Amino acid sequence: MNTNIFITIGIILILIGLGYKYGLLNWFGNLPLDFKKEGENFSFYAPIGSMFVISVVLSLLMWLFNR
Repeated sequence: MNTNIFITIGIILILIGLGYKYGLLNWFGNLPLDFKKEGENFSFYAPIGSMFVISVVLSLLMWLFNR
């Protein structure tokens, strides 16, 4: 039972990696709530929108696995 969970998580991570490599996740990090501020000697990045999307997806996956 536990090995099936690790295999599933591994497959999901591979798919995410392939999506990132081939440009399918270019929108990630550029959502409306992702704040970027760059100055002369300073840069600030707060990916609030992206983290919200990750939170919703992980919550749905946990709900499906625990069901």
